[in-house]
Amino acid sequence: MSRRGENIYKRKDGRWEGRYEKGRKETGRIKYGYVYSQSYQDVRQKLYALKVKYQTISEMNGRSAIPVIDWSRSWLSLIQETIRPSTHASYTHKLAKYVYPIIGFHPLNGLETSNIQQLITQWRKQNLAPSTIQVLFRMVSQCLKEAVKQGLLKNNPCDTIQLPRVKRTRVKALTLSEQRQLERTSKTLDSKSELPVLLALYAGLRIGEIAALRWENIDFEQGIVRVDHTYQRISVSLKEQKTQLCYSDTKTEASVRVVPLTKLLLSKLRTQRKRAKGPFVMHTQGKPCEPRLLTYHFHQVRTMAGLEGIHFHQLRHTFATRCIEANGDIASVSALLGHASTKMTLDVYIDAMLEQRFIIIERLEHSIA
Repeated sequence: MSRRGENIYKRKDGRWEGRYEKGRKETGRIKYGYVYSQSYQDVRQKLYALKVKYQTISEMNGRSAIPVIDWSRSWLSLIQETIRPSTHASYTHKLAKYVYPIIGFHPLNGLETSNIQQLITQWRKQNLAPSTIQVLFRMVSQCLKEAVKQGLLKNNPCDTIQLPRVKRTRVKALTLSEQRQLERTSKTLDSKSELPVLLALYAGLRIGEIAALRWENIDFEQGIVRVDHTYQRISVSLKEQKTQLCYSDTKTEASVRVVPLTKLLLSKLRTQRKRAKGPFVMHTQGKPCEPRLLTYHFHQVRTMAGLEGIHFHQLRHTFATRCIEANGDIASVSALLGHASTKMTLDVYIDAMLEQRFIIIERLEHSIA
């Protein structure tokens, strides 16, 4: 037995059941909610309140009641062809670890600013670094922005949240003395120790770019190297912490670049080429040398050089700093590094340009005097 137009039914067990619309499923079909009571009037009252609630939610936020976990997986499939495999793996891992346990089963149209704020609060309780929280927040915002674009949401609840700006940590370049000490030490070891150090110090390559470097990328006649791929280990399973090596395009379009080689680097590469047994400059049994192995060799070099406090990425920063010290213009240095913009270069290396600022003020002073 049912009451016409009310979606209230008398069940066989004697209770009354009321049905209301919560929104739409991923298939587009209606997602229903239910309320039960021994009393028809009780169900009627509860049902009225719930219908008003979800009607308001639909009007304010949209009709999609797809759980966040289902939508985000659809989003990952949607963007898979437009991002690198390592980025896709990173997003998958971060969503599973930091987002799903908190709001994964929350319906899209039920998301509010308070839910996003709850996410951020939980991340802070987990003692995540502010920079990591920024990355997670941007990822969630991108996911929900696409939901708005697809017509699943009316507004992105992330839009009204302003995270504090993260103070960028300046990466310290090696001093000339430290650089020379590192080079002298690496020279006493094999090419797996020396060549990566030189490629970072004199060409600004990242460790993943060095691992992916092929002989076909090097033009010995013109003395240039084309950087267009990277080789890195990415997560493929959250539960078992499984990883796999991934050979893919470089980070961004700007990361694909041509870098002139110094005479020292060309000489070392020619020597390496003579004894090469495969397509990769740094290889292990014909395959690209894993970045972790290159890092291991670097740690041996820095220990022998008495520079235990430095890390590999500092070598790239040292390359950029030496370029700036040699009066290299920002546009050229930015291109050599593969930065997306000169602003990024300025943000990272502003301290290295202090000497340049002194020179400018001196010239200004002389021009006025």
